Order: sequence, then structure tokens, then C-alpha cells
Amino acid sequence: MQIFHGRQQQVRSEQRGDTFTGEVWADPVMPTTKGVTINNVFFTPGARTWWHTHEQGQILQVVAGQGWICVAGEPPQMIRSGDSVWIPANERHWHGATTESYLLHTAISLGKTNWQEEVSAQDYAQPAG
Repeated sequence: MQIFHGRQQQVRSEQRGDTFTGEVWADPVMPTTKGVTINNVFFTPGARTWWHTHEQGQILQVVAGQGWICVAGEPPQMIRSGDSVWIPANERHWHGATTESYLLHTAISLGKTNWQEEVSAQDYAQPAG
């Protein structure tokens, strides 16, 4: 067992860039341990991830604000404060804030994340199904 007490003083928030569109900040909850990565991720309005998959899946717990989650080939779905999302292993998806709200979620990523291409403005603007 390992216990990670709150936010460690020596750990810094990171502004994400290479695989995100818009301004996105991540705050590690715990260091990557046995293939599990946990981050609090803050998206400014309109910010989002690029398309990606997770080797063993991902859990998102929406803490505040509202955003979109989208699986390849489907329209984006709204996510709001209090929602939990399970993304199965190797399911191609993206997630991020709406244009009207920020989004803060805790992302629990299982195994390696495989980053792909940027989400197009057209894909981001699709109406929810």
C-alpha cells in the first residue's frame, strides 16, 4: 500500500500543450504507479485533448464545469459536475470543455496513453446526439 497525502509541495502544475488544443493545466494527484496515472485536469472554455486511446482504459470524474466526451464515429456527449465516465481499453476518444464553460475533471488513466491527431474544429463543433 502507498498513501499519497494531498498535493505535494514539490510538485508543480503543468500547462499541457503538445496533445491539447487551447489552455489546459494538469495537477498530478499521485506519481504514475504501476501503470496508473491520476491527474486533476483543468480545461479553459473551448480547450480539449487530441484524439487518443488508453491501453487499459480511463475513468473521468467531473469535478466542476461542463464539457464534452466523444468516441470516434459518434457525436460528442455532454458531461457535467458529478458525472463519471468509463472509457474502455483502446477506445478512440477526446474530451474537453464546452465553449461556454471551463471543465475540471480527475483523469485516471490505466496503462499507456496513445496520442493521435488534433481534434478538428468541425469534430469539436458537432451537436450532441
